[in-house]
Amino acid sequence: QVQFVESGGGLVQPGGSLRLSCAASGFIFRFWTMAWYRQAPGKQREKVAHIGSSDSTDYLDSVKGRFTISRDNAKKVVYLQMNSLKPEDTAVYYCNKFQATEEDYWGQGTQVTVSS
Repeated sequence: QVQFVESGGGLVQPGGSLRLSCAASGFIFRFWTMAWYRQAPGKQREKVAHIGSSDSTDYLDSVKGRFTISRDNAKKVVYLQMNSLKPEDTAVYYCNKFQATEEDYWGQGTQVTVSS
């Protein structure tokens, strides 16, 4: 079945960097547009970035120029490089297929906390 295992989160100071990884399985990864999402406390989950099967990308306005999404189809992994982190980036980060809904399967996510 579909499975996502996110990793790489942690506590970082403002201005710092983290690289998130997501290992996917249970579907033909290379055919799918993949995305990173995040959910901050008390807020709805939002899409942060997505990457198409041909490596086209798109980003939430608030992370443009700071975050970079990439993928390795051979390893079935999608990455999110996050630089110049801000306290408002604090959230649990998840990966999933593009346009995933709350009714779809979601992994456990990885916590990112940006604080001094």
